[in-house]
Amino acid sequence: MLPPMTAERAIEVAGLVREFKGGVRAVDGIDLHVAEGEIYGFLGPNGAGKSTTVKVLTTLLPPTAGSATVAGFDVANEGAKVRAAIGVALQDVALDPMLTGREHMRLQGGLQGIPRAERGKRGDELLERVGLMDAADRKSKTYSGGMKRRLDLALALLHHPRILFLDEPTTGLDVQSRTALWDEVARLAREEGTTVFLTTQYLEEADVLANRVGIIDQGTIVAEGTPAALKAQVAKPTVEVIPREAGECAAAGAALAPFGEPVPPRTAGSIAVRLDSGADQLAAIVRALDGANIAVANLALHEPTLDDVFLAKTGRSLEGAADEPAPEPQPATA
Repeated sequence: MLPPMTAERAIEVAGLVREFKGGVRAVDGIDLHVAEGEIYGFLGPNGAGKSTTVKVLTTLLPPTAGSATVAGFDVANEGAKVRAAIGVALQDVALDPMLTGREHMRLQGGLQGIPRAERGKRGDELLERVGLMDAADRKSKTYSGGMKRRLDLALALLHHPRILFLDEPTTGLDVQSRTALWDEVARLAREEGTTVFLTTQYLEEADVLANRVGIIDQGTIVAEGTPAALKAQVAKPTVEVIPREAGECAAAGAALAPFGEPVPPRTAGSIAVRLDSGADQLAAIVRALDGANIAVANLALHEPTLDDVFLAKTGRSLEGAADEPAPEPQPATA
């Protein structure tokens, strides 16, 4: 029988390293702690080390150095006990195209050792919960991308896991499917006390769902805390100006310089500064641009976001960094 999990024992990571062939450290000495019942958002661009971290914590990859416990069990030496306590939905949905949704649930129930008498009831309960009962007897090859993601989530929940790992679960989904999955993840934590470790590239996803966020870049955690606390670190808003004439960017930058620190803009062909005195400076900014005879195509005020936190910590935009996927390194050994 699994021991009761304490708030300190849901997930504990100390000095975790995962090195690949050629000395590439996809995970470079990270520390993190996730409390029982918490939704922890692990945020970063593709190639930052998010998926590698999940694979180590779910026993799919051994750590190179450091330690990690999940549900109180060491991932390197007690893999079977870790796997019994967790549910996992990875980026690539692994479904048999010829099996129906209900058949997937029954097969997974058998693999999890759930008594035959309980499999059907539990499977139907989860299919209903994720909105797939109407498609339960259709082959999964006929499912949309969102339906496949929801079936994968139901399969991960079949054995009542105490900790749920979701690795970029909403990548490629439409808004409706993404919102439905968000609702179910939030309900699991709120009503069932499930601990959720969620990796994502989406700022809104982390902001809406996570109790705490860890931001990882190049294998290192560069910031950690509640979304509100992290945004408070860069509490000043940013003003972004797009000149009507592309050749006036330098002049616009000079006009904006007295109002704050230049920061990388979100939009190509624009100039951005983080305001020293907040939104009260807008009127003066408009006058300065007018005084410099700069015609403005667009002027926008941005409140602090998690992307601003990432920008402040790394000098790069998170969303921009995620535009072109970077493949995960390949293991040095099989």
